[in-house]
Amino acid sequence: MSSMLSPYQLRQQCRSGAFSGNTSGFAPGFVQANMAILPRQYAADFLQFCHFNPKPCPLLGMAATPGVIDMPSLAKDLDIRTDLPKYRIFRNGQLTDEVTDVRDVWRDDLVTFLIGCSFSFEESLLADGLEIRNITEKVNVPMYRTNIACTPAGVFHGGMVVSMRPMKPADAIRAIQICSRFPQVHGAPVHFGDPAAIGIADISKPDFGDAVTIKPGEVPVFWACGVTPQVAIANAKVDFCITHSPGHMLVTDLANSKLSVF
Repeated sequence: MSSMLSPYQLRQQCRSGAFSGNTSGFAPGFVQANMAILPRQYAADFLQFCHFNPKPCPLLGMAATPGVIDMPSLAKDLDIRTDLPKYRIFRNGQLTDEVTDVRDVWRDDLVTFLIGCSFSFEESLLADGLEIRNITEKVNVPMYRTNIACTPAGVFHGGMVVSMRPMKPADAIRAIQICSRFPQVHGAPVHFGDPAAIGIADISKPDFGDAVTIKPGEVPVFWACGVTPQVAIANAKVDFCITHSPGHMLVTDLANSKLSVF
């Protein structure tokens, strides 16, 4: 599958079932989004959780009403039930299914939330000459649970999940400068250096995604990650929820440049 497909073409490939892989490096120049879909009774609490925790949960959009399957301001001809490569279904806080289409479980009371994704700023890092190891090695970005507590809201609570990209220390400093321009897709890293300082016991064993090579002289650089809501949803034990599968994002029609704050 060509990484140069337009966002619309990539969504169509997802809809047809032709593409179900991770989206890092695909449709360069366009915003990618994490997703959470919850029954209406949880929507207010989840919205508050996002507002309280903007680093891991920068809200890009929310469905206008329950049951809506499109979001015209972010993507044309969107069907949120089919246009991501892969979905996760949670029941009573437990992951029960991972599928490529959720039409058969769709309900009219479901509210969709789209949250910024770190894949969106990878383009700017690459343009500045920084290597993105998960793209080089053609794997999903490694993601880890941490001991960084999120601010609870209603039933939602839990620790922050982070994504990791190894870099030389000087490149890590440059990444901080670049990513600070993009707060709607997690902004600057939350930590770099010793993984144990944020509760990661074994950097070679990510909780989500795939391990990548950390070369001599490099340090792991950690960004807040949009998988954080999946931990909060599991902790809340909500009766039903649909999310993206980690690394398998909704690719929108919104240009990354539109999110730059300077």
